[in-house]
Amino acid sequence: MQFLKDLNPKQQEAVKTVEGPIMVVAGPGSGKTRVLTYRIAYLIHIGVPASNILALTFTNRAANEMKERIVQLVGDKSKQLWMGTFHSVLAKILRIEGEKIGYERNYTIYDSADSLSLIKSIMSAKGISTQQFNPQAIRARISSAKNQLVMPDDYARRTLDLFEEKTAAVYVDYQKQLKHNNAMDFDDLLLKPIELFDRNKKTLEKYHDRFRFILIDEYQDTNRAQYILIRLLAEKHKNICVVGDDAQSIYAFRGADIRNILDFEHDYPDARLIRLEQNYRSTKTILDAADRVIKHNVDQIAKDLWTQNQAGEKITLLACADDRDEGGTIVQKIYEETHRRKIDLNGIAIMYRTNAQSRAIEDALRRNSIPYVIIGGIEFYQRKEVKDVLAYFRVLVNLRDDESFLRIVNYPSRGIGEAAIVRLRAFANSKQRSLLDAASGVGDLPGVTTKARNGLREVSTLFQKYVQIKSEISISELCRSLVDELGILPMFKNEGTPDAMTRWENVQELLSAITEFSERRSDATLEDFLQDVSLVSDIDEWDGSHNAVTLMTLHSAKGLEFPIVFISGLEEGLLPFSNSALDRKEVEEERRLYYVGITRAMEKLYLSYARARYRFGEVTYQTPSRFLEELSDASLETINNVQRYPARTHHVNEENAARHRKPPKQVDHDHSDVMPDYENDTASCLNLRIGSFVEHETFGKGKILTIAGVGDSMKAVVDFPSVGRKSLLLQYAHLKVL
Repeated sequence: MQFLKDLNPKQQEAVKTVEGPIMVVAGPGSGKTRVLTYRIAYLIHIGVPASNILALTFTNRAANEMKERIVQLVGDKSKQLWMGTFHSVLAKILRIEGEKIGYERNYTIYDSADSLSLIKSIMSAKGISTQQFNPQAIRARISSAKNQLVMPDDYARRTLDLFEEKTAAVYVDYQKQLKHNNAMDFDDLLLKPIELFDRNKKTLEKYHDRFRFILIDEYQDTNRAQYILIRLLAEKHKNICVVGDDAQSIYAFRGADIRNILDFEHDYPDARLIRLEQNYRSTKTILDAADRVIKHNVDQIAKDLWTQNQAGEKITLLACADDRDEGGTIVQKIYEETHRRKIDLNGIAIMYRTNAQSRAIEDALRRNSIPYVIIGGIEFYQRKEVKDVLAYFRVLVNLRDDESFLRIVNYPSRGIGEAAIVRLRAFANSKQRSLLDAASGVGDLPGVTTKARNGLREVSTLFQKYVQIKSEISISELCRSLVDELGILPMFKNEGTPDAMTRWENVQELLSAITEFSERRSDATLEDFLQDVSLVSDIDEWDGSHNAVTLMTLHSAKGLEFPIVFISGLEEGLLPFSNSALDRKEVEEERRLYYVGITRAMEKLYLSYARARYRFGEVTYQTPSRFLEELSDASLETINNVQRYPARTHHVNEENAARHRKPPKQVDHDHSDVMPDYENDTASCLNLRIGSFVEHETFGKGKILTIAGVGDSMKAVVDFPSVGRKSLLLQYAHLKVL
């Protein structure tokens, strides 16, 4: 066990404590992944069969990295290890056991786009207006209910308003249609195992005996359903080791519950708590800043971060005139850093709270010919042409998948119009058959044109053919043969446009991915490939080897590290993000998000804010974030562009943009200058800021939510408890600051 020498004393304690419940609170850069990896290797080394170990992560990327390291440490003995994301491991269990709750092994996994499509279809059938009731909002509400283990009947009983009433109606039919399609969405992959174990105690006992040791990564990100599943699986042996950091709990909007990690010792009274507080990633200056910020939170497990790394440089605050100036200033700093440090562009990341903020930054990068990649853009498997081809494969695997069938029934065009689809659906419903099965009985369909009838017969014949040969040839040959017969690739080539050639390349890349998958796994099936594709995330697709700057939201940054990090948009309303007043818990979640961003930086951290920014189509005057006040003046230097380049967000020309690329003449180390006064700024003259409490002679007391416009047209949106929100022209409003 020479590998244990790689660990510090606290890490060794976490690895060698074998029996009973253990919680490892791992600060950022403290070697969390190494501890998990070495703990699994240690268990195998002392004689625990790999098949008795279950390790659950939140990304395929993390799981694959750990698997590779474990193989290096203990060799082939690790091959029977159950390791992967919650969704992938539970999908595997449902493939084995799903028939016990009425699902066939070849069930389809619907991603968010598939779910949304099905919800829209149900809303249309029920006559629910998609203009009045947002399908995305209904999908989100259903997902939230599932994460909290609220079933359709329970949801219907607790509805409070018209929107929830419509959601409840859609929820009932949505679950019925998923079952009819032999399909599950992402949330079902957590719900259905709970249903399975509740209804089949022998099945639960089987997995109790199989999983004698359970390890959970990123425990602070678990939701209610995941929490219940873990409790069920660990209740017999209680050899559960959870690793996480409450200070990095940033997914409440997805249903993650920070109480799961905060209450672990209450749930397991005999649990052992081990703190990993030594940071190996960041300079002392960066780590001290992060520690100082997060200590403002009330809900947390006490820890004191420390490092033996050098002090490093001060954190640089870029005070910018507007969002365009912010983009230009960041580009200027990228030029300086790459020349000074001789660092590649892939060592630099720019982070922001919302995707909309990337536009001005992307513009600046493009103007200066700096290559960049975006985490969280349109993922490869979400591109239309890729999803179209995948839909064919999904129907081939699951002949009951009506949603995928509807996507491809008239692609490429077969003359099957909407009227024919309506009649096909009615016929299928009346016979309790799938759409593909109903298409085979096209002769019984009344009121369908000859062209549509021939098209439906063509689709039915196509799938009959490939179902017969599916088990006789490799999945690579099967998929390529089907794509060739569809004629999609020649269609793109004949079109000849750059966009069509990109689509051609994407389909070829998909076929290459299938070939690579089948070569990597001798027993690979098309079902396995489709499951992997369904559960891939944007971070799994990110390739950090390209020499390009990485752009991402702060939510996407967790688990990554870069020598140089820019966190942009440190403004009230952006970070912390809000459309109205935040309560303490919401502010603490935003502070944790900010903390995650800070702790991604290894050598140098830049923070930036803009005095004015385009938001919602208007120029909005911004207030620097309250989080900036939580930093030590001694650790911060400020470069103040605001006084040199007054905000001209409504008119910034290329000459002004070129000035951004000149080295700054003034470096202001006085933090008090972060918020300069503007003589000609109406709001500043009146001492009005976003968040100011004011009084109006008619509406009474209120709070300023936004300030927008310039000069005489400057307006403020004020929230008055007496009358709600009002948009007021400042020159006439006569607001009194309280």
